[in-house]
Amino acid sequence: MRYPRIILAGAHSRVGKTTLTMGLILAMKKKGFNVQPFKAGPDYIDPSYHTAVTGRACRNLDTWLLSRDAVLELFERQARACDISVTEGVMGLYDGLRDQEEGSTAHLAKTLHAPVILIVDASSMSRSAGAVVLGYKEFDRDVDIAGVILNNIGSPSHYAGAKDAVEKNAGAPVLGFLGRDKGLTLPERHLGLIPTDERALFDAFSEKLLGLVEKNIDVDRIIGIGQKAGALPDFEKTIFTGEPARDRVRLAIAKDAAFNFYYQDSLDILQHYGADPVNFSPLHDKTLPPGIDGLYIGGGFPEVFASGLSGNAGLKDEVYNRAESGMPIYAECGGLMYLVKDLTDFEGRNFPMVGIFDASVRMGGKLAALGYVDIEVVENNILSGKDTRAKAHLFHWSGLNRLSGSQRFAYKVKKNQESHTDGLSKWNVLASYSHLHFGSDIRLAKKFIRSCHDAKETATKTGHNVR
Repeated sequence: MRYPRIILAGAHSRVGKTTLTMGLILAMKKKGFNVQPFKAGPDYIDPSYHTAVTGRACRNLDTWLLSRDAVLELFERQARACDISVTEGVMGLYDGLRDQEEGSTAHLAKTLHAPVILIVDASSMSRSAGAVVLGYKEFDRDVDIAGVILNNIGSPSHYAGAKDAVEKNAGAPVLGFLGRDKGLTLPERHLGLIPTDERALFDAFSEKLLGLVEKNIDVDRIIGIGQKAGALPDFEKTIFTGEPARDRVRLAIAKDAAFNFYYQDSLDILQHYGADPVNFSPLHDKTLPPGIDGLYIGGGFPEVFASGLSGNAGLKDEVYNRAESGMPIYAECGGLMYLVKDLTDFEGRNFPMVGIFDASVRMGGKLAALGYVDIEVVENNILSGKDTRAKAHLFHWSGLNRLSGSQRFAYKVKKNQESHTDGLSKWNVLASYSHLHFGSDIRLAKKFIRSCHDAKETATKTGHNVR
């Protein structure tokens, strides 16, 4: 079966990939196409914009975190239900793990056999745009650069000159442009764009973007490029195998403005293997959902909403008490920050948190960690057994301090030649700065669900279950 698909890649970071991806999706939807969005790499925030404009959950495709077969399975699972798939790349086209191809947009394009539309920031060049595109085409001829979009064009003559240089010297069709316009800049903070959970996707912004894309970009030609994509490569299905589990557990998922960093495929994997998810808000809900057997608190911006999280004392107490009674809780990054004793924000204000772990978190003035890491499990926990190996991603500005010597760590994390501990572990709670994708190893999801089953059975036998 053929799956129409394109990848929008940047010549470098901050070239306008997210804005152009949104604009093209809006234009395709207006033409009646059912569009499935994807995002290359481990980003959580850009996908929230594509989810907002399509009404379909954007999926992450990461060729370092995930195997080739996993990438193809996750892509095909969503693409088969849509008319066309649009993937936003990560960083520059060829930027991957250190000096390797893995994790790059180019690697994903070759894995999916997908044509690439290269976005070039032409704000400070004209004829040189031809040299830039030629270099990108020649760097790896196995990458199909099927067209170019020029961004930050200053005038009609500027566009004409740059377009002519690209088409004559690089042999790539220029499919349109966007002009310089500060009104098309999406708001950012320390981790990137502000998630759509915190702000309305303003109708005026969307309408303006759509109008400019329709006026200046050949959307029909881009759709045609996607429709000409060849067959998807063969792959072995390894993730969503067999029928969904019948023996279920009820899993609470923290989802609100403070916590919204989740891979949708990871949530789907948990559901397939036996978890029935129910969302709740640590900011606004006064109690946990009834009848839950486990809790998953993802990443996000607890430092921005620390006052509200801290002030919701009843919920904090309930989370602590459920943890103490043995309910499994898995927390990532922002979730870890919520489970320690207190959090100090960028302004130096301190806020009491849940207090499961005898440690504090303080926001720093610069990135504390960024990039892919390898995990060696050194202590059995609710997700994995000792000596398990896993891949993960780090991206945080905070750090642990005032850590008591009694705290245990489940992970040894390695990046390049350096290593450090991670994965605070206590009772049936695991809290880590490392972000996992359950598609990289479904055994992690299965063990989490088994941990919830075991805790439920123990609570039932002792009469302590709350259902």
